[in-house]
Amino acid sequence: MRLLFVDQNGEGLDLSWRAQTNGHAVKHFIKDDPKSDKIGLNIVPVVREWQKHVEWADLVIFADNTLYLQDVDRLRANGVKVIGASSDSARLELDRSHGMSVFKKHGIQTIPYKTFEDYDEAIAYVKRTGARYVSKPDDDKGDKALSYVSKSPADMVYMLDRWARNDKLHGKFILQQFVSGIEMAVGAWVGPSGFASPWCENWEYKKLMPGDMGPNTGEMGTVLRYTKKSKLANKVLKPLESYLANTGHVGYVDVNCIITDEGVPFPLEFTTRFGWPTANIQIPLHADFFSGLDNLADGGNNFKCHCDLVSIGACLAVPDFPYSHITRKEVVGMPIYGLRPALMEHIHPCNMMMEKNLPDMQAGAVIRRSMFATAGDYVMVVTATGLTISAARETLERRLKTISIPNSPFHRNDIGQSLATRLPKLQSHGYATGLTYRD
Repeated sequence: MRLLFVDQNGEGLDLSWRAQTNGHAVKHFIKDDPKSDKIGLNIVPVVREWQKHVEWADLVIFADNTLYLQDVDRLRANGVKVIGASSDSARLELDRSHGMSVFKKHGIQTIPYKTFEDYDEAIAYVKRTGARYVSKPDDDKGDKALSYVSKSPADMVYMLDRWARNDKLHGKFILQQFVSGIEMAVGAWVGPSGFASPWCENWEYKKLMPGDMGPNTGEMGTVLRYTKKSKLANKVLKPLESYLANTGHVGYVDVNCIITDEGVPFPLEFTTRFGWPTANIQIPLHADFFSGLDNLADGGNNFKCHCDLVSIGACLAVPDFPYSHITRKEVVGMPIYGLRPALMEHIHPCNMMMEKNLPDMQAGAVIRRSMFATAGDYVMVVTATGLTISAARETLERRLKTISIPNSPFHRNDIGQSLATRLPKLQSHGYATGLTYRD
């Protein structure tokens, strides 16, 4: 197949690299921007104007859902095979209030929230109610870094005060009542015929440091599995099947939830696109990922994957991730050592390039050769699979320890560890059945 990847930020480099490795012809669009212009260099054919290559492609894959939505709708209407969100399905994620209203219309219980456009109004609301809240941007104009789980009303008021002083209001935001519980997500691949794959149950680790310490990064690692039976999917995803198919969405849809101590699932947010690093971690569970995508775009409903095998992945980064304030020259072009051939199947390049004339060792002497190198601070995802979470975790850590980058690389070494105590609680309410932490 000829595959065109439309990926303005270069987040999906792993997809095009794997497709190319599997014998497909690829072209990968990444914006010509100082933050991304080295990503994929000398690894895959990178183009800067994707529209010129649509007629060349058998399948066009959009990695994101914030740009080019009208183009996606138009291409589909003209008979082009496309993987990606439609304008309607993207709105489920980008407009939180709309997403919550869709849940409600389909009989899915949601957490009470209120939308604001003014920090002073929000501060007065918190003081008046005296409750604990979670703050989140309500639309795609908001800064996702401003998502915050407060510890008390005073804590929330302080953060709102701080954002107001720093002029951080760039869109609507919501204050959602805090609900304690365990986060768990479930997703599936969706096409014109509805759900086309088993359910993908997954647990994200969003904080930078082990023990869920430090700032939010989006995601530092994830544990997931495909399964044919999922109580959570029955509760929060299956009722939406006809609706999702009618939006024109072709691709992955995920719902992240909080499951209370009483076993009640509350949806928190939609993801209507590839998840990063979720997609990287899903790939090892697919025998032929790209043929599956092609079949999905054709209207098929059989996206094959291995069920009940655990896949786990961790992001390997270098400073100053997740802030990315330092200059490109400080995070671009560093050699990545330890990528032996047997490991490459489990490496998922993100901010990577191929660089010439880098120093390496051969027969006890320093030589210079072409090598994989960094092209930013979010370098790669490393994955492992296993019959249990602990088995996959042990393999993952062995693989991560073999990789070396001369700029203090780091990763979370506790991905999946919290499930040792959380999984029995979930299973007592009928969730994640059949999944085991260790033999």
